[in-house]
Amino acid sequence: MSTSHSSLSMVGWRAFGWQFVKRLATLIGLAGVLWPATPAMAIPAFARQTGQSCVACHAGGQFPELTPYGRMFKLTGYTIGERGNPLAFMGVVDATKTRNNSDGAGGFLSPEDGKVIADFASIFAGGKINEHIGGFAQWTYGVHDRQSLSGNWEGHLGSDNFDLRYTDQTSDADRSLIWGLTLNNNPSVQDVWNSSPAWGYPYISSSTGAFAGLPVSTLLEGSLAQQVAGMGLYAYLNKSLYLEFSNYQTAKGFWSFLSLGNRTGDANHPLTYIAGSSPYVRLAYTREWGAQNIMLGAFGMQASVLPLDANNFPVFGQGGTRYRDLGVDAQYQYLLDPHTISAQVRYIHESIHDDTQTLYSGPATLASFRAKASYVYQARYGVSLALTDLRGSADSMAYAVSANNLPNTRYWTPEIFWMPQQNLRIGLQYNRFSKYLGASTNFDGNGRYASDNNTTFLYLWFAL
Repeated sequence: MSTSHSSLSMVGWRAFGWQFVKRLATLIGLAGVLWPATPAMAIPAFARQTGQSCVACHAGGQFPELTPYGRMFKLTGYTIGERGNPLAFMGVVDATKTRNNSDGAGGFLSPEDGKVIADFASIFAGGKINEHIGGFAQWTYGVHDRQSLSGNWEGHLGSDNFDLRYTDQTSDADRSLIWGLTLNNNPSVQDVWNSSPAWGYPYISSSTGAFAGLPVSTLLEGSLAQQVAGMGLYAYLNKSLYLEFSNYQTAKGFWSFLSLGNRTGDANHPLTYIAGSSPYVRLAYTREWGAQNIMLGAFGMQASVLPLDANNFPVFGQGGTRYRDLGVDAQYQYLLDPHTISAQVRYIHESIHDDTQTLYSGPATLASFRAKASYVYQARYGVSLALTDLRGSADSMAYAVSANNLPNTRYWTPEIFWMPQQNLRIGLQYNRFSKYLGASTNFDGNGRYASDNNTTFLYLWFAL
């Protein structure tokens, strides 16, 4: 087994190695085509409104990491500056190479592995509506959503992140207060720190690898994104204490524009239903001194997700799968030209009780840990290193594909990137798995190694 594993991996990696320079040249060539003749600004809609460059709002120019100014812009409802053209565009071209893309029977796990592809594109509308109201909306088209029976790829357009706010503020010699209301479709998308799930690392990742990232995730780390409608109230006192309470429900009926692309009964993109309403709370303490700032925070959410029948319609009256997510997080930044240093860490503990026993055979737990540190020089050259670790209780129903019935997965992600312009990033990312679904070897019972899932990801990310 080990000889076959090694030889298969070496063949794939040699082939990718010979083509790597060619692919990199292709992406740099595209960068030249997309490179604007005028000086680049931040995400275009907000840049036009504020008149600021990327590094004013984003740490080292690295979208989406926010600086203190960027956080204030968001907390005050995207209303700083003069109203302008609210539209912007983002696109990603990339190539992924998986260490072992074979299914063991002569086929491939990912048909696009090793190819340069136009991956996805987004349209944004955002900025100031009046002195108290502003927002951010994103719609994304994925080029390689699924393959038809004839083998052709079909794309998919859907709602992405959405955040509409009403804000106000008051201050005197002793205190300051910013408060606001938010309507959004992704728990924590309203957050202003990059340790939270919606805006946490990785900021971009492979969508075509044989195995992309974690095999499972906690509810707050994506399961409800673009599936729910939430309204919340927040307050930021003396630029140090942040408090928020939000409540979520299924984005259906009047709220269906927040879940565009997900529909009841859709076999490929069914709408997730939650029973009743689900509360989300957030607490954070922040401090700035000189070129440095920190945040220490906690958050939590409780929700009950209804099962879907064979036609992807919700089943009422039989209970649901109840999740309780409790998390702590922290962030550090050092921002002094030409150096930018940032670090984020997040831990989430999830308790699961499946009343229907359709997903889990009994009570279960998940624990998700993520940590990332990055350095950017001259807002142009960057490097980062991240660790992702997931652990959970054994469950033969939820993790049937694991030989050990475990979700436990661990991988490291080193990344280097170059920003020739502040609306353009070229990066190389590597995901190295030391454990996958509970084991480093034979995790699926069919002889597959955790390291077979290692991926090299080359990307070009641009905004116009």
